[in-house]
Amino acid sequence: MLRRRIETSLPNGPSPRIRALMIALLVATGSPARANDSAAELSIGGLQFVRTNDVAMESENLRIALDRISVRYQFANVTAKPVTLTVAFPLPDIDLSEAENIALPSDDPINFVDFETKVDGSPAPLTVDQRAMVGSRDVSALLRELKLPLLPIGSREIRVTDLPEATRARLVDDGLLMPAGMSDNGRKQYAPGWVIKTSAVRQQVFPPMRTVLVEHQYRPSVGSSPDTILRSSLRRSGALAQEVARYRKEYCVQDTFLAELDKRAGSNQTNSANLQERRISYVLKTGANWAGPIRSFKLTIDPGGSDRLVSFCPGRLKASSATGNMLEYTASDFKPDADLKILVIGTF
Repeated sequence: MLRRRIETSLPNGPSPRIRALMIALLVATGSPARANDSAAELSIGGLQFVRTNDVAMESENLRIALDRISVRYQFANVTAKPVTLTVAFPLPDIDLSEAENIALPSDDPINFVDFETKVDGSPAPLTVDQRAMVGSRDVSALLRELKLPLLPIGSREIRVTDLPEATRARLVDDGLLMPAGMSDNGRKQYAPGWVIKTSAVRQQVFPPMRTVLVEHQYRPSVGSSPDTILRSSLRRSGALAQEVARYRKEYCVQDTFLAELDKRAGSNQTNSANLQERRISYVLKTGANWAGPIRSFKLTIDPGGSDRLVSFCPGRLKASSATGNMLEYTASDFKPDADLKILVIGTF
């Protein structure tokens, strides 16, 4: 059965990150950790436009929180004629055969991140195209013929055991259902094995010599873990050294961050402070498609509480005055050359 966090099995076992976290929890608790204690984040970004030299991005105001990502763009047509561009919001592929638990923010099988777009204050719906693929083969028509959902989440979950035998056999023969072990009574089990590809597009006209305000928001896919291998008793484990090094590199974890974490977590083997991880991955590099760099860029990170630690790689972004619990970074003439990976540690 598929849930909001899709849980299936890979023959090669869990990914290195999930496996490392399972090891960490074994060290911390002395008991086996359930694989679905952790959820993997999907990498999502903002709106994407075709590359153009006719439209400049005057400003981008990006706010990232655990419950909502919002982006406010100001575009200027630098030519003397209207320019029409294709605006796209590419949603990440959902591979139903993946072993990791994928954190899906919504039970909506089409708009599974609840995205909304406005242009100059008015709603601007995007046309959504969704397809189910097995390799290079589009199997959407077959699923619709069998009255099965392309993305089986929420009320559209598929209980493979409840399918008619003829339907189940056809799905197996066509490669849409993958073997998933045996049940307690010795019956073969199957899980969906297709990939969902979803894209949302619209045509946007930019009038000549005028600024256009585009606002976009959605619920992010937030990775989560019930502990963190950056606690001192875990990060000093030789078995976790490679994973700790990856964390330090991908999230630019500094010694001052670890020192503060150690104050809160202590040196106990058990996670007595009940610290957890949240992770967000944001695709930022597509903001480099304009006539020149982004003239004014602002990033706001809202961790949701003053007691939460945040680490990420700011690159050329400069820290500015924080407001309340939020962290603020700015840049002028900004050309994104890397995506954002944000780590938040605290109690949730």
